[in-house]
Amino acid sequence: MTSRERVLNALNHKEPDRVPIDLSGHRSSGIAAMAYARLHRHLGLPGKPVRVYDPVQQLAIVDEDVLQRFQVDTIELGRAFAREDKYWTDWVLPDGTPCYMPAWAKPDRLNGEWVLRSSVTGKVIARMPEGVWYFEQATFPFLQREDLDRLEAEFAECMWSGIASPPGPIVAGPDGSALLAEGARKLRGQTDRAIIGLFGGNLLEFGQWFYRNDNFLMLLAGEPERAHRFLDKLTEIHLRNLDHYLTAVANHIDIILFGDDLGMQSGPQVSPGMYREYFQPRQRAMWQMVKQHAPHLKIMIHCCGGVRELLPGLIDAGLDAINPVQITCRGMDADALKRDFGSRLTFWGGGCDTRDILIKGTPAQISEHVRQQVRILRPGGGFVFQQVHNILADVPPANIVAMYDAVMGS
Repeated sequence: MTSRERVLNALNHKEPDRVPIDLSGHRSSGIAAMAYARLHRHLGLPGKPVRVYDPVQQLAIVDEDVLQRFQVDTIELGRAFAREDKYWTDWVLPDGTPCYMPAWAKPDRLNGEWVLRSSVTGKVIARMPEGVWYFEQATFPFLQREDLDRLEAEFAECMWSGIASPPGPIVAGPDGSALLAEGARKLRGQTDRAIIGLFGGNLLEFGQWFYRNDNFLMLLAGEPERAHRFLDKLTEIHLRNLDHYLTAVANHIDIILFGDDLGMQSGPQVSPGMYREYFQPRQRAMWQMVKQHAPHLKIMIHCCGGVRELLPGLIDAGLDAINPVQITCRGMDADALKRDFGSRLTFWGGGCDTRDILIKGTPAQISEHVRQQVRILRPGGGFVFQQVHNILADVPPANIVAMYDAVMGS
């Protein structure tokens, strides 16, 4: 069974020959660059420069030798791009490790901290103070003044939508769609891993990125007509971009990834009723477009937090898989999720708790925890292994090895 067949079997709720494994198949199943450099040395593999493809989260491109060591079955479409040295520039990670950053997103030093700037205006949109390992949002485009006519133009002025990972500007301009399609076609011919195309289509989060979290939640609760106008305009932009994206890559990818962090540690950010009013119809419109363009594509959402109460609505809107399955949040017990939703939804994650176990546990504790999660989530398919979100910068390399070895031994 090839890696692609293994993943697709799981997504179709057929138990494959072994549990499919994802590492760096998308920007929430990756590994921080500082942790990756230590892991590479720990494995005794030939030294290679660390390439940080996600500047905000400082995630490393995982090299082929590591992917093979951990029997990884997935790959992100972005790995088809920025393979040449001209797209990278020197930088140094917070722990002093030399690395490469995308040339279009090299941080600047300003007033004792690192900053990232808008590629359009040069305005600082992200900052990383001394002693911090990741960038944080510095501007909220609609915090002072809302201008829906400039919504799409303001994407470049927000950290989460303005700092691009590969392919980034490589596929900008009039030839962008053709370049995107050609890169996707080539990657399809070079790998038998399941290819994940990252689209986004965030709704709640875009409101929070633009207005700030507190303001947008108050907008949803207190000014529904205004909130609908914003979400209608945003969805219009998403649908237009989605149509172009699918035209270019749908025939060459296996999974399309959307995003929206609807949950918190204590449960959903919004009630099921508010989800059905504001977000479900717009997600359904995007996901129906996917199925109309490419019925073979599986639809996955990255959705952090405790979202059990929202799962019926997400499934009804057309969702096939959810990650990262944040098992330490209220309502996200793996046993109950598998029992109640396992026949209708693939759990892409939940394989290892990163908050307490992976970072603080011993290798033996991690192995036992992972084997238990696999025992719960594997039966009948509907499970792809990944840890809960990214492997953070201070996770010991022996713990990472113990986690993946436990999966491969299950």
